[in-house]
Amino acid sequence: MTLWSPNINIFRDPRWGRGQETPGEDPFMTSKYAVSFVRGIQGDSFEGGQLKDGRLQASACCKHFTAYDLESWNGNNRFTFNAHVTKQDMADTYQPPFKSCVEQGRASGVMCAYNLVNGVPNCADYDLLTKTARGEWGFQGYIVSDCDAVSLIYEKQNYSKSHEDAVADVLKAGMDVNCGSYLAEHTKSAIEKGKVSESDIDRALYNLFTVRMRLGLFNGNPRKLPYGNLSRKDVCSHKHQNLALEVARDGIVLLKNSANLLPLSKSETKSLAVIGPNANDSRTLVGNYAGPPCKTITPLQGLMKYIKKTKFHPGCNSVNCTSIASREAIKLSKSADYVVLVMGINQDHEREELDREDLVLPGQQQNLVTRVAKAAKNPIILVLLCGGPVDISFAKDNSKIGSILWAGYPGQAGGKAIAEMVTTIQEEGFL
Repeated sequence: MTLWSPNINIFRDPRWGRGQETPGEDPFMTSKYAVSFVRGIQGDSFEGGQLKDGRLQASACCKHFTAYDLESWNGNNRFTFNAHVTKQDMADTYQPPFKSCVEQGRASGVMCAYNLVNGVPNCADYDLLTKTARGEWGFQGYIVSDCDAVSLIYEKQNYSKSHEDAVADVLKAGMDVNCGSYLAEHTKSAIEKGKVSESDIDRALYNLFTVRMRLGLFNGNPRKLPYGNLSRKDVCSHKHQNLALEVARDGIVLLKNSANLLPLSKSETKSLAVIGPNANDSRTLVGNYAGPPCKTITPLQGLMKYIKKTKFHPGCNSVNCTSIASREAIKLSKSADYVVLVMGINQDHEREELDREDLVLPGQQQNLVTRVAKAAKNPIILVLLCGGPVDISFAKDNSKIGSILWAGYPGQAGGKAIAEMVTTIQEEGFL
């Protein structure tokens, strides 16, 4: 199996739609993450150096190489964007995660990005792919383009003069395979026109088949190999589901807890109102690029298991919150001992090919939060589901908003983890 992950681009602009896929804005932390991710996927030890005979459990692919952090914003799109990056910023910010991925993680794959850097498409940059990755860092693996990136070099970026020149530019730069059909359609013509040599093809095939051999793809019947009979039962084991819960717990951040409002006393909290468009939507929990969950617990479902007398209202017509049911939400908030508002955004607001214009909560969400908080008997708990940050400065000094939890997109067990944080202090600390 080849896994086109991890995404180790630097999350510099908080409006970037794919920031949710990355570790964050810090090159040092992202580098450490990259190494551990790659070692885990490929079957190495945490410390590294334990891949026997170079054999791989799976092939990790560090992406998107390099300086890629824009989808579509202010008239610019990722397919033609030319990132102007100084040598110092490249060395200090954008390259360290990829360098660590290769040198320490020993990744077997690298994906070159759509964009240009200083006028040169990443997938056609010999200095980047061959001199730096293979020459300086010692990369031994395959280099793949992002999907249809090679076609853009001629058709959109106007860097190459023809289809055949685009093929020649990427192969001679050190790319081995493209995601898509472009090389299959134009490489033969490029060879016939003398733009690509047989040695260019041989090198690409050598890199590709070496990784396939390291994966054991030529070792006989796949079903008789160590991972040949895995099923959903293996994925959804008790151990793995406990790990999903642990990850969800660890990812939640307590931003505010005035007067130690949290955790709520289960004995003293007789009734609870749960309000918000993200409170009972399982799709929001998993973010993007997620497989089917084994089972999903929404925040509402999680809280109902802890506090039996729990009532719910979405408050908004959707996450976009173009209209609010203020009368119903306020009535519900007045009737309960405590209120949990589950707000934020979802993949309709941030994802691949979609950047945000601003950082505020969508539509009338802020209006709903403040009105419910004003009406509630006690200070409310605000829970945010989002991959990138949102501006909740309005809630910081509002005495009627007692606690704020940022939960990210916490996955299948997110609702249980949120409920635990609202009602229980974890042994390892409540952060």
